[in-house]
Amino acid sequence: MPRMRMQIPVKVQTMLQRLFEFYLELRQTLLASDWIEEIAGALLVILLLILLTLRIRRRRARLSDIPFPGETGVSDETEAETDTEAAEAGLEPEIAPDAQAGAASAPKPEPEAGLAIEPEEEEEEEEEEAQTASAPEEAEVPPAPAAEPVSLMDRLKSGLGKTRKSLTHQLERVFTEKGGIDEEAIEDIEEALITADVGIETTTALIGKIEENASRISSIDELRTFLKQEILKVFETGAPAPSPDKPHVVMVVGVNGVGKTTTIGKLASKYRAEGASVLLGAADTFRAAAVEQLSIWGERAGAQIVKHRENADPAAVAYDAVEAAESRGIERVIIDTAGRLHTKVNLMEQLKKIKRSIDKKMPGAPHEVLLVLDATTGQNALSQAKLFHEGIGVTGLILTKLDGTAKGGIVVGICNTMKLPLHYIGVGEAIEDLQPFDPKRFVDALF
Repeated sequence: MPRMRMQIPVKVQTMLQRLFEFYLELRQTLLASDWIEEIAGALLVILLLILLTLRIRRRRARLSDIPFPGETGVSDETEAETDTEAAEAGLEPEIAPDAQAGAASAPKPEPEAGLAIEPEEEEEEEEEEAQTASAPEEAEVPPAPAAEPVSLMDRLKSGLGKTRKSLTHQLERVFTEKGGIDEEAIEDIEEALITADVGIETTTALIGKIEENASRISSIDELRTFLKQEILKVFETGAPAPSPDKPHVVMVVGVNGVGKTTTIGKLASKYRAEGASVLLGAADTFRAAAVEQLSIWGERAGAQIVKHRENADPAAVAYDAVEAAESRGIERVIIDTAGRLHTKVNLMEQLKKIKRSIDKKMPGAPHEVLLVLDATTGQNALSQAKLFHEGIGVTGLILTKLDGTAKGGIVVGICNTMKLPLHYIGVGEAIEDLQPFDPKRFVDALF
């Protein structure tokens, strides 16, 4: 006697196919979402549970409503007679093997009708349940992050996330473990500030202020507020008034690898967005592909560029750039420079020569000498600032790659030690991530 085979009805197959297609469409929609792994896993679990439930329910229905041939003691002759009666009654002559077995073993014709209708009703109910179960998952799908506007403060908080997490965790431990400001707590606060690369000199000054006001600090919130107030005082060094001369010449310096050329491209984009005409001077003629990289940024920003052949005299490039800007009526000129190791005497001499060449063409220029520093280098950035300032006279700072370090306190240390204004900070790769430095916003994001 042939074994009964378990067949999945067409409606169930259709429902499973739709569920699988829905899963694929949802997965493609969520590829840009940070929740893709969690949601995809949840949908897969739900799909497996639905498949398992369908299999169990169908198996139970067949075991209870469709007995195997021979279980009721009906002979083969009786089965043949029942088939003949069913044919005479006008039923379909060709039916599934397990439906034939059920018709032969049933004592009354009612089970035949039940076999034809009951599974369809169950399939419709199961399809409705599956649609209801999948609806909440579809409603909970978050929008793609790219569609949400990101404020400058959010970018800054995201960029300083590593520093803030490390610093606040250590400061909170002072009150959770010590319960207040004592000698041991002072040491923990000092360690937290040094770990954030605030610097020895700046940390010593801040610790002295905390000791003087320890009686007024009784909670983590009061400690945060006090540190914010003291750090804001460090940033009180004002930037010089912008020169009314046109073109306004900016000379950008810094060692290789700090993001100098990229920063120049972002500055050019910002100036262009403000409506100013911009010309770039490619005076870094020794580094491979430096001129090509600057040319690409110039095209993106819509800025003009003056460049010479490879290994040309950088001072000549700077001179020609200023001359071209004057003849074309350009408002802003940005001069890129070489950035070999700052310990090399010839680099400082070359920068001095560029500066003299610019001043020769336009007396009083360059109006700004901006030093680009890499925040991830920590205290080494401070030593670079000192050497460049002593060599050519830096007027302002740009600090990049703050998003890649847990030592964002270097901003405080450099500004306190150098007494130089910080013009821009970089907290990401996008053009918008080069932000004008706002001391209040920075301190709020730091804590």
